[in-house]
Amino acid sequence: MTRYNTPFEIHVHGEVPLRADVTFEQLQEALKPLWAYAGSKSLAAAAASTYEEEPGIQFDVKKHVLQMCWTVPGDEDFRQALDEMCMGLNDLAEVGAPIEVTFYDADFDDEEEPAEGDEARDDFAMYFVGPTPAAIMQVQRDLLVQDMIGLMERHFDASELGDVVLAVDKLFAHRFDSLVNSMQLGRPPRGPGGSQGGTGHGGGRKPRHLH
Repeated sequence: MTRYNTPFEIHVHGEVPLRADVTFEQLQEALKPLWAYAGSKSLAAAAASTYEEEPGIQFDVKKHVLQMCWTVPGDEDFRQALDEMCMGLNDLAEVGAPIEVTFYDADFDDEEEPAEGDEARDDFAMYFVGPTPAAIMQVQRDLLVQDMIGLMERHFDASELGDVVLAVDKLFAHRFDSLVNSMQLGRPPRGPGGSQGGTGHGGGRKPRHLH
């Protein structure tokens, strides 16, 4: 189904290492929520992005990697497609990996002078996939440590930040223990702050990610 007058241009960006035995047919089924949302009948038909300069959705068979730099018009209901996609990719992923999703307000023009009180409805979300909750938490932990060190190195020497890293590790160890104790080990949690996906609002429009 072709979508008209959609409020967002939605950009999906990420690189997911896949198991060596994953076939194109398995990947196509896992990504069905995306290509079906785009109104296509197959992954190949939907793989091209709205923008020609973006690589779109690519499966590197030799490296066993799914690469996504793909834009599609859509609405808030695209988040459901993302949730379903993550569940499918969890079964194919070799290790944990992040997927960035940006919702660009299609009606907001950066080059025009905005009216008083007029702001873009842009949104940014991080989704995580992986073969196990531990793998998902590991990539979450690595990204958080990278961001924190990048921020704090403006004020402190890197050698002074060991205790900060240890504190982050303790938080993630506690979260993992909580998962095990609550018998949810086989099902990653969802929602803000969970392993499956979380959202965060950024300040201003984020640039598109191009390979």
